[in-house]
Amino acid sequence: MTGEQAVAQATAYFDSGEFKQVLARRVALRTESQRNDRDEELQRYLDEEIAPAMQALGFTLTQLENPSAHARPFLVASRIEDAALPTLLCYGHGDVVFGDDENWREGLDPWQLTEEGDRWYGRGSADNKGQHTVNIAALEQIFRARGGKLGFNCTFLFEMGEEISSPGLAQICAENPELLKADIFIASDGPRLNAQRPTLFLGSRGAVNVRLSIHARDRDYHSGNWGGLLTNPGTQLANALACVVNQHGQLQVAALKPPAISAAVREILSDIDVLDSTDGPQIEVNWGEAGLTPTERLYGWNTFEVLSLLTGNPERPMNAIPGKATAVCQLRFVVGTDWENIAQHLRQHLDSHGFSQVEVEVLRGSPATRLDPRDPLVDWALQAMSSISGKKPALLPNLGGSLPNDVFAKILGLPTLWVPHSYPSCGQHAVDEHMLKSIAREGLQMMTQLLWELGEKGADLLASHQQYQQQEKTV
Repeated sequence: MTGEQAVAQATAYFDSGEFKQVLARRVALRTESQRNDRDEELQRYLDEEIAPAMQALGFTLTQLENPSAHARPFLVASRIEDAALPTLLCYGHGDVVFGDDENWREGLDPWQLTEEGDRWYGRGSADNKGQHTVNIAALEQIFRARGGKLGFNCTFLFEMGEEISSPGLAQICAENPELLKADIFIASDGPRLNAQRPTLFLGSRGAVNVRLSIHARDRDYHSGNWGGLLTNPGTQLANALACVVNQHGQLQVAALKPPAISAAVREILSDIDVLDSTDGPQIEVNWGEAGLTPTERLYGWNTFEVLSLLTGNPERPMNAIPGKATAVCQLRFVVGTDWENIAQHLRQHLDSHGFSQVEVEVLRGSPATRLDPRDPLVDWALQAMSSISGKKPALLPNLGGSLPNDVFAKILGLPTLWVPHSYPSCGQHAVDEHMLKSIAREGLQMMTQLLWELGEKGADLLASHQQYQQQEKTV
C-alpha cells in the first residue's frame, strides 16, 4: 500500500461515522480533573477508552501513579517493533475543565456529542479528547495499512491532570527516561492559526504568574475622616502597575523583555496575519509593543497582563479607604527571557520608581520552548501537511499560549512538532466547546501522511536532524 492509499483508507474510516462514535463515547465520560469527585471517571477513561485502543495496536501498557496529585494517573503505551527503528513519542490528556453544564446553550449537553452543521459540540471535543483521538486513529490506519506494523517504534503518554497544570508530569518524565526514550515528538493541542489553515507550531511561550500587593494597614478607615491623611493602597497599586506596563500595553521593565526577534523568526511570521482571522474579538492594532506587527507581538514578544485587581469590596463599596490592594499578573514570554529572576527584576524596577511598599510574590511559572524553525524536520512536516491538504500550512515558532512542552523539549531533549486539530473559536475552557468536523477530517489525513512517511524514511529524517544539530553546535 502507498501513502496515498493509506490516507484514502483513513478518509473512508472518518466518513463512515466510526470516528464520531469513538469520540462520542469519550466525551460522555465526565473527566473533570478540577473536581475531587471525578476520580473514578478519570480512571475509567484510561481503562475503557485508551487501554483497549492501544492494546489492539500491540502496545504494552504501563500505568504510573501521579507523585504530585492523587488519582490523576499517567498511562504510557509503548510499541517497540525494532530497536533500530526511530521512536516517536506522542502525548494527549484525557481530563477536561469543568463541564459548566447549566450555562451551555439550550439543546446542548457538555457530556453528549451533538452535531450541528460542521460542529461537534461536547466538553473535551477540542481540548483534548478530539485531538488525541485523531492521532490514535492515524496510528490505527497506519497499522492496518502495513498489515500489523507501524514502521517505527511508538510511545504514547497520556495524562489526566493537564487542566490542573500537569502536576507530576515533569517528575514522571525525569524519573522514566528509558520508558519515554524517543527520537522525535509529535502531538496535538491548542488551536490552529484559524479554521481554514493547517498549522505547525514548534513550542510555546512560557508563562509566570506573580502577585503584587500593598498591605498598608489591618483595616479600612472612613474616607471622610481620613481622606488625604492616609495612603490609599488601591491608588498606589494602580500607579505601580502603570509603571510596569503602560497605557498602550507596552512592557516597561527592560530586564523582562526578550532578545530582538531574529531575522529567521521575523521572516516566518511575515507569512502570518492574525488580522485575517474572523474568529474571536476585534484585535486592537495599536495595543502592545511599538514597532512590531500584531503577529510579532503575539508569537515573538512578551506581554504583561493584569489578570485580576482587587481593593476594597467591589460588590459592596464602602465610604472607606481600603487597607490593602492586590493584583495577580502574568508575564507571557518567548525563549531568551530571564523569567526565572522575575521577582528580582520587578523588585528593582518598582523600587526605582518609588514603589518599595509593593510586595512581589511569584506564584508559578513554566519555561518557553521553541524548536529551531530551520531544522530539517520542520520542512518535512510542512511538506507532508501541504501535500495532503493542498494548502500552505502556517508555521508558528511557538504557540502564543502555553503547553507543558518544556518536559518534552528540555527534560526528554526531543525535537517537538505540534499539529493542532482545533481553532481559536472552539470554545475551549468555555461553554459550547466544539470540534469542527472539517478540521478533524483534514487532521486525520495529515497525521496519517506524516506517520506513513515516518515509517518510510524516518531514519533519514532523524539523521538530517542530528546533522543539523551538530552543525549548529559548531557555529
